[in-house]
Amino acid sequence: MEFLLDYGLFLAKIATVVIAIIAILVIAKSVSGKSGTAKGELEITNLTDQHKDTVEQLEHHLHDEAFIKARDKAEKKVEKEKAKSRDKDIKKAVKDGQLDTKREPHLFVLDFNGSIDAKEVTSLREEVTAILAVARDGDEVLLRLESGGGMVHGYGLASSQLDRLKAAKLPLTISVDKVAASGGYMMACIADKIVSAPFAIVGSIGVIAQLPNFNKLLKKHDIEFEQLTAGEYKRTLTMFGENSDKARDKFKEELEETHGLFKDFIRDHRPDLDLEKVATGEHWFGTQAKALGLVDEISTSDDLVVSACKDKTVLAIHYVQKKKLSAKLAGVAGEAADHVLMKWISRGQRPIV
Repeated sequence: MEFLLDYGLFLAKIATVVIAIIAILVIAKSVSGKSGTAKGELEITNLTDQHKDTVEQLEHHLHDEAFIKARDKAEKKVEKEKAKSRDKDIKKAVKDGQLDTKREPHLFVLDFNGSIDAKEVTSLREEVTAILAVARDGDEVLLRLESGGGMVHGYGLASSQLDRLKAAKLPLTISVDKVAASGGYMMACIADKIVSAPFAIVGSIGVIAQLPNFNKLLKKHDIEFEQLTAGEYKRTLTMFGENSDKARDKFKEELEETHGLFKDFIRDHRPDLDLEKVATGEHWFGTQAKALGLVDEISTSDDLVVSACKDKTVLAIHYVQKKKLSAKLAGVAGEAADHVLMKWISRGQRPIV
């Protein structure tokens, strides 16, 4: 009896803790919901200064103190001459009314690590808008892209954001260090130049959609599923109902239409590609992709950044959205599970590129 009493008290304590946690999460969710969408901010990192600091730090271990002092003295002299020349240019620009155009060229570096639903486009659109607001002649953009593809509409929007840079006549280079496949390659083909690491995965110009069907399992347990629609093709394939050949044919037709749009999109941006050869859904490594014309150059993003540091100011631009209170308290586990479930359910009607 005493054991049962102690066990009952233990369960009561556990239940109290669980209820308290749930109450806190509900309150936090309510508060964050009222506060609206969390605002974000741009994080800007000067990669040119960062590179110089790295080189100087290493050189202090490679040379003696006399060499370092002589080198620093010579660099200060050069910087002084540059400053004088810069002052003259500024005075002339002020006189001519062109002050805002007199600055050295910049390379703006963006990162896009794409998920299935391409939710990173929220940050990308803010970063692109910021660059377009300050860009001048001589500036360029480098996008370090990593994505295996995902939802058609998500990657279509991401590609449209990059098209904004092209419309503004800003030279755009896209570097692929690991993977730019399917929807990722849809984004990459926007670039003036695609640069790939030797073993990066490139291509996969195809469309896929898949979903499980539990109809037989439901029938086995005498569970009925009803779905009402208005419009013959409002829903084609379903997870719980019995799918017909007519529904499968219609869905396959929609996949073929999406694939056709995908190929047309790539043809517009890379007209020299032999699409019959590369639009088969296959992927290739970087060196193979270059031979096929899918990429233009074999290199890494690190090489591009270091090279640009010699004659440009290289700035990494990253838009960071602040987390809501509920996300900080609850973590991402519950939201991630719910997100995955909803995406899985809807994925049967949303082709993936």
